[in-house]
Amino acid sequence: MAEDELEIDLDDLTRRMDGAMVALKHEFSSLRTGRASASMLEPVMVDAYGSMTPINQVGTVNVPEPRMVTINVWDKALVNKVEKAIMESGLGINPQTNGTIIMLPIPELNEERRRELTKVAAQYAEQARIAVRNVRRDGMEQLKKAKNAGMSEDDNKVWHDEIQALTDKHIAQIDKALETKQAEIMQV
Repeated sequence: MAEDELEIDLDDLTRRMDGAMVALKHEFSSLRTGRASASMLEPVMVDAYGSMTPINQVGTVNVPEPRMVTINVWDKALVNKVEKAIMESGLGINPQTNGTIIMLPIPELNEERRRELTKVAAQYAEQARIAVRNVRRDGMEQLKKAKNAGMSEDDNKVWHDEIQALTDKHIAQIDKALETKQAEIMQV
């Protein structure tokens, strides 16, 4: 009986570790690499109609050129609020307004800023590793409970090795994603 429950839990552990990877990729997508990307505006929220709203819900976000993002704001009354939200977001971009269209020229990244961004990427990766290790710890606690409930030593060892292999696989994926992102940031 305990073995069947652990199998379900292994699927849950996998799902939770995969969730840490998805969160990491989402955070990486918001890091500027010197190239325009609509995803860099995802974390920016606008105070629209009394609630905080993502930019893509108040206008159309486009990338017409490699170093330019445009936002066509649907409601003219929100143009200034969108502009203010972008300036306060910490992206380091100065918006230029032309009617209801806000243009965001993406400046070239200097060496110092690139190094800072690689450190931020490393912090995101470490947060993902911690999340994976926390999931592993939960799995090991479940394993300990199953052992106390009568699971054999051999089964316990098999499950222990399986949870560890799952953890190692996800940590390796995080390290590879970090390496790729840091190379992308440092690319001139």
